[in-house]
Amino acid sequence: MDSNYIFQKVKEDNVKFIRLQFTDILGVLKAISITADQLQKALDGELMFDGSSIEGFVRIEESDMYLKPDPSTFLVLPWNSTTSKAKTARIICDIFDSNGEPFIGCPRFALSRAIKEAGEMGFNMQVGPEPEFFMFHLDENGIPSLQTNDKAGYFDLPPVDKGEEARRDMVEVLQSLGFEIEASHHEVAPGQHEIDFKYTDALRTADNIVTFRIAVRIVAQRHGLHATFMPKPIYGINGSGMHLHVSLFRGGENVFFDPDAADGLSDTCRYFIGGVMKHARAIAAITNPTVNSYKRLVPGYEAPVYIAWSHRNRSPLIRIPARRGIGTRIEIRNPDPSCNPYLGLAVILKAGLDGIRKRLAPPLPVEQNIYEMDLATRKQQGIESLPENLYEAIDELRRDEIIQEALGAHIYSRFVLAKMKEWESYSSRVYDWELAEYLEKF
Repeated sequence: MDSNYIFQKVKEDNVKFIRLQFTDILGVLKAISITADQLQKALDGELMFDGSSIEGFVRIEESDMYLKPDPSTFLVLPWNSTTSKAKTARIICDIFDSNGEPFIGCPRFALSRAIKEAGEMGFNMQVGPEPEFFMFHLDENGIPSLQTNDKAGYFDLPPVDKGEEARRDMVEVLQSLGFEIEASHHEVAPGQHEIDFKYTDALRTADNIVTFRIAVRIVAQRHGLHATFMPKPIYGINGSGMHLHVSLFRGGENVFFDPDAADGLSDTCRYFIGGVMKHARAIAAITNPTVNSYKRLVPGYEAPVYIAWSHRNRSPLIRIPARRGIGTRIEIRNPDPSCNPYLGLAVILKAGLDGIRKRLAPPLPVEQNIYEMDLATRKQQGIESLPENLYEAIDELRRDEIIQEALGAHIYSRFVLAKMKEWESYSSRVYDWELAEYLEKF
């Protein structure tokens, strides 16, 4: 997709505004809007912005940053202004510093760096995500409530599933944006939904995830609903995850597949699993980056808690789906949709490559339900747990040089600083549970 194609689409579709999009280190989507007559300047990488205003970027004395659009990400958005028929397009950008060098604090650059490292080893990571989300009613003031728009459960149909119409519209909008949707359905919890889209290379998948999140929220808003990717908005029911189906390719060959192995898995696949398991506790700080993330990672709600892998059951961290051949892959089950997908995929890839380099064979697969094991049995089998809270996850990140290297020193230091502020704010608050438990007792 070159600049000539982009200018042609802008003219044909009456595009008047272009959003130059990027994420901060926390994965929050940002944008600077320009008019179409500034497009050439943008494509030439000449548009400057104040990086000191963005979470985790630079100090005020280092604030001049440049947006460099990736032309392959150009899309005409299917939603128009309410007051104009003019259309808006978007282009995802990489961030460059004032010296014209890739900005080391750009999450997309961190993933690109990991992808380059994989390429030097002859690998290309493919990823298929399964993001889940809730839809809630708005109150009389237009503020999101915790009232779900249905009481449906897993795979339920209308009229029980009252979110199907909104979900169908989401699928149509995503398809118009170039997504290949593989499945959509109601999830386990009331008001909870899942839309799965086809795997592609890691960078494009991360781009797709940030596009998916904004598209879902806009369509929900049109239906008078609020869509949230908060991992655990309601106590006592399942939270929302974002399982990642990961494989490595060399050319057109899936290197996770070995037709001569009893289970069809290559040594490369096993070493990749070994690397992810070794670094899993530090990875969690990135793939499960909020205080609320760890309210989901508890036993009893189908979310993984234990660092193990399996060919069949869904209680471990990593599951191996049954398909073999080109579809051989591992399913990493702990990430949630609040994570920065660029950083999440970067640390997973880096951990897997570390496993391949060091030939880190994983322990034997665990085929029984780990949730039903007692502590002694888990210890006997060497099954560790994921961190119990954000503080513990950040502490693991501080001790893991490989995952720090995947982030780079700039992102690592600023991510830890932001998350420790989040933890301290959370820890010092007084919550309703404490008042109900202690106010009259003591």
